[in-house]
Amino acid sequence: MGARIQPTEPESKDRRKPGRESARLRVAIYSPGLIGLGHIRRNAAIAQALRSTLKPVIVMIAEARQVGALPMLTGVDCVTLPSHRPAEDTGAEREPRFLDIAERDLCALRTAIIDTTFESFEPDALIVDHLPLGTANELRRPLQRLRKRGNTCCVLGLRDVPQAKSPATGRYVWPDRATAGAIRDYFDAVWVYGDPTVYDPVHDDRGLPRLAVPVHYTGYLDERARLALTTDQQPLPATGQGSVALCVVGRGHDAEVLADAFLEATLPPGTSGLVVTGATIEEDALRRIRRHARRHAGMQLLERVADPAPFIRQADRVVAMGGYHTLCEVLSFEKRALIVPRFRAIPEHEQWIRATRMRDLGLIDLLDPRQLSPAALSDWLARDPGSPTQSRHRVDFGGLTRIPKLLSELLGTSKTSMAQAVAHA
Repeated sequence: MGARIQPTEPESKDRRKPGRESARLRVAIYSPGLIGLGHIRRNAAIAQALRSTLKPVIVMIAEARQVGALPMLTGVDCVTLPSHRPAEDTGAEREPRFLDIAERDLCALRTAIIDTTFESFEPDALIVDHLPLGTANELRRPLQRLRKRGNTCCVLGLRDVPQAKSPATGRYVWPDRATAGAIRDYFDAVWVYGDPTVYDPVHDDRGLPRLAVPVHYTGYLDERARLALTTDQQPLPATGQGSVALCVVGRGHDAEVLADAFLEATLPPGTSGLVVTGATIEEDALRRIRRHARRHAGMQLLERVADPAPFIRQADRVVAMGGYHTLCEVLSFEKRALIVPRFRAIPEHEQWIRATRMRDLGLIDLLDPRQLSPAALSDWLARDPGSPTQSRHRVDFGGLTRIPKLLSELLGTSKTSMAQAVAHA
């Protein structure tokens, strides 16, 4: 089992380099990239919460296209990694997005950057998002060295519903034995960014009970707090009509199918439609959606939006897929929403599980993707939306308040000295 980190007095056994300003807490936050921008929005919200309470110096490690999509706070800066993208028609999982080099060489370059960052920055705490060993296991060597030095607390942050089963095989895929071993060896705690009344992965899932480190539920992250510091409020486009029905899609075939069905839907009188696509949508899919949108008066298209939350906040009704980040944004602003999980989401995909649980709690409406059609969307849009969901009163949205407390407890600091770094044996 990985060595447990015990706090000691600041003067004892400080292994940090001479000259380091040890009075300030240092936190590194890692985003794996490859996937959409929701993960970096979550990490930006966490960085904001930590800065407003513990006042640490924060380095975010992520791909340039991720960190460049959001405004940074004072005291937060970025180390950028060269980008991956999902491989197309090669049989591989990923390939370099921009660099004309082999995937193996890109992975080695990313690992070297991460390793050097940890060596130079010497974080007191590391928060790893989603993948315990990072993309292509690029964190394994850096984590081994952090553990050997012994002065960094490591936390793995997970969304509310892990990927329970492989859609292809029906077998439970996370965490496998190797992943569970890595969590045991390199991490001091797991934070689940959710509320167990919605989904409890420790008791409802076969994977997390195998973990040998403490699991803490933070509650969901209230997106209102993050947007409060956003200077660009991104008003909705002028529509000339009273209410706005918003369709939010990410990337891939499922996004295109949902956008097309929404564009063909009949809007209620006095309502205009707006489709917002994710920043990483494929160009071919975007071209088709663009052509489709031009044929429909009353519908507008906003392309490659890095942060859809400001538009969700202002919309009257929302149609969206079932990703973690989108659901957090919908519920943070207590919007009436129709969620259409990914087509491969039946029956054990995390989007289907999440949306079903939230439907059962009365927080959203759910449409089986096999029943998606313009008529189904038209019927939902024509209904009386009723009163707001009051989701923040029914589900724990205290994550951004609880995370600094959890980190402080992990580091062994007291309430009166939260902002002070702790030297570890």
